[in-house]
Amino acid sequence: MIQRRSLLASPLALGLASPAIAQAPWPNRPMRVIVGFPPGGSLDVLSRLMAEELSRRTGQPVVVENRAGAAGNIGADAVAKAAPDGTTIGTIGFTVPLTAPVLFNRLPFDAERDFAWVSEVWELPNVAVVPAAHVPARNIAEFVAWARQQPRGISYGSPGVGTSPHLSAALFLHRLGITGEHVPFRGAAQTIPAILSGDVHFAIDNLASYVPVIQEGRMRALAVTSAERWPTMPDVPTLQEAAGAAGFAAVSWTMWAFPAGTPERMVRRLAEEIAAINTTPAIAERALLMGGRLLHGGPEAARARIERERGLWADMVRISGARME
Repeated sequence: MIQRRSLLASPLALGLASPAIAQAPWPNRPMRVIVGFPPGGSLDVLSRLMAEELSRRTGQPVVVENRAGAAGNIGADAVAKAAPDGTTIGTIGFTVPLTAPVLFNRLPFDAERDFAWVSEVWELPNVAVVPAAHVPARNIAEFVAWARQQPRGISYGSPGVGTSPHLSAALFLHRLGITGEHVPFRGAAQTIPAILSGDVHFAIDNLASYVPVIQEGRMRALAVTSAERWPTMPDVPTLQEAAGAAGFAAVSWTMWAFPAGTPERMVRRLAEEIAAINTTPAIAERALLMGGRLLHGGPEAARARIERERGLWADMVRISGARME
């Protein structure tokens, strides 16, 4: 009888054990963070900061892998097509779900279905900059006056068509009636030298990428696009404060995401790790000095922000007139 009961109990015991086997601790393997822009830019630098902290907290190696191109879409596609096993994390800008579907006729991924949004991770004000050696303007009003005097208009750089810097600059110039030629680059690492050489006159780009050249005096910061002045640059006004730019406020923000189909427990655990990292005062201060404000909030907050800002960025794409095949 004892033997028979034991045999009958065995399948039940195995059935109960199976979920435990399936629920192996996460993370239990090395991870990679895919960034859709080149090394040296704001998304890359902040991704490396967070990857370092995630590795320290979890005891697993976390490497950053740059897959640059197509305004972040190449990196996003690599995330979308990765195995949903918790080993691939994407640093994905808001442009992937909000502007890419409007801007591009075809995308290799479905922004609605191919990602498991984990959490917002940071937001970056854009900063309006000019090269100190080539453009005499020291504030927005002087820049507007100078730009309107250029017989062939001006040129402005960005890290790609449809990125927040491109759309922000296009909207700014449109509102002020300034003729500007957009010059897209692969990232800030290419945009900055072009501005410093005078080949490009102007940019509204992620502050985090420009802090060093602004501090060195090689570029002038004319204004920031956030609703309030940036804490580490209190003397730089907002575009809302500047003449002719009332009501202008737009910041870029970034999420971490897994490929769709990644188990919910992994999504929740990573969201918890992001919250723990981004609320650590020393880490938040480091990010702030680099030009980024750390965020957290989990999957629901990320999805809610996407829906809340969908119309805003679609309008900015329309104003820019940009379209991509």
